[in-house]
Amino acid sequence: MPETSTLLSPELLAKLETMELVSRKIFRGRMKGERRSPRKGQSVEFADFRNYVPGDDLRFVDWNTYARLEKLFLKIFLEEEDLHFYVLIDTSASMDFGTPTKLHYAKQLAAALSFIALIRSDRVRIETLGQPGSQPGAVFRGRQSLWQMLDHLETIEPDEPVPLAEGVKNFCLRNPGKGIVVLLTDLMEKSGYEAALKYLVSRNMDVYVVQILSAEEVDPDVQGDLRLVDCEDGNTAEVTISVPLMKRYKQTLAAFVDGARDFCNRRGMVYLLARNDVTVEELVTGFLRTRGLVR
Repeated sequence: MPETSTLLSPELLAKLETMELVSRKIFRGRMKGERRSPRKGQSVEFADFRNYVPGDDLRFVDWNTYARLEKLFLKIFLEEEDLHFYVLIDTSASMDFGTPTKLHYAKQLAAALSFIALIRSDRVRIETLGQPGSQPGAVFRGRQSLWQMLDHLETIEPDEPVPLAEGVKNFCLRNPGKGIVVLLTDLMEKSGYEAALKYLVSRNMDVYVVQILSAEEVDPDVQGDLRLVDCEDGNTAEVTISVPLMKRYKQTLAAFVDGARDFCNRRGMVYLLARNDVTVEELVTGFLRTRGLVR
């Protein structure tokens, strides 16, 4: 394996090795994986006994117990279950801002969470908001897919503007299955983010919304007379930076963040604010572990 990666360092990979993704909901997988399911199946790990019922498979009768008690009991085993893990990345022009850019930070976070899923044999699908409606994203499974997954993330670049609601709707239409979905976005959509997030709620997925903002957006270091240009639609505005204006800007941003958090919490989604000056390692091993996505 290469010693370095622009998205994941060897040190972070070592820490991620011991983690796993946690779903707050129970989803039925299609293949056997390395995740213990609350459902009882026919894997190799014993769970319990139950009384024999005519028609049960005689291969799972405990004949030693029958020899002692002359009663038929069936062995029940814990079933290992795989998980669908989806990453949906906002690739709008506003994500191409900051140092590192919000998009690069999103790709780093996607890489870290996807690696955790891969080592547990969960199915990982990575998509972008600008992806064509009928074109599903790449699917990865197993540790051997790590570098293929990283190469795929490296190719992701800012796309043409796609409304947040349209991008999320297309994602939901392409992916009817259930599982964990992590939306990585700055939520900066002039028409609002509410409709987009409602689409995710309607899919009955385990939804995590990670709003990524740059330090330059949270605490901008600007002054004087400026001509601001919207990077997505080209609209311009002439402003004079003053102390009252900067105070009003920060109040507006705080209200925007609080509104998004409240909107998500009231609908059963987990919201997390991520700043690009907080390392992905801190975010995953600290905040996301606290919020229950990883353990």
